[in-house]
Amino acid sequence: MIIREILASKKSGEIFSVTINCPIQRAIEMMTEHNIGSLVVKENDKMIGLITDRCIVRGLTKTGCNYCATSVREVMMSNPIVGHLNDTVDDVRRTMTDNHLSHLPVEDDNGLVGIISFFDIARSAVSEADFQNRLLKSYIKNWPEA
Repeated sequence: MIIREILASKKSGEIFSVTINCPIQRAIEMMTEHNIGSLVVKENDKMIGLITDRCIVRGLTKTGCNYCATSVREVMMSNPIVGHLNDTVDDVRRTMTDNHLSHLPVEDDNGLVGIISFFDIARSAVSEADFQNRLLKSYIKNWPEA
């Protein structure tokens, strides 16, 4: 399975974003409102970073829990690692695991096309295992007799 297939199977392909000077409090409100775990940080319509729920939790210590006066700039991941539409799920899972990433922006030649989460990767693994399981059961059920 490739990342293009995961993005195609997602309920919503909408990419939510904020600017670098957006207050953290507003970013949290957006993430809560849309039930998402990350936002793309854009400047001049170009992705310059990613803010995730994990960034926000880590930022609590950095900012002394004062999110009212904190901007996205202070806690975001700058220049995040990105995936590509034709990357395999195994490659992306390895990249996300090795780099402790919960979310991965996906790009094509024209720029950002989506965000996948580790949950999306896990769901694809379960689907793949279910499919293989059905194939094996079908094969065993129809086992040729010698």
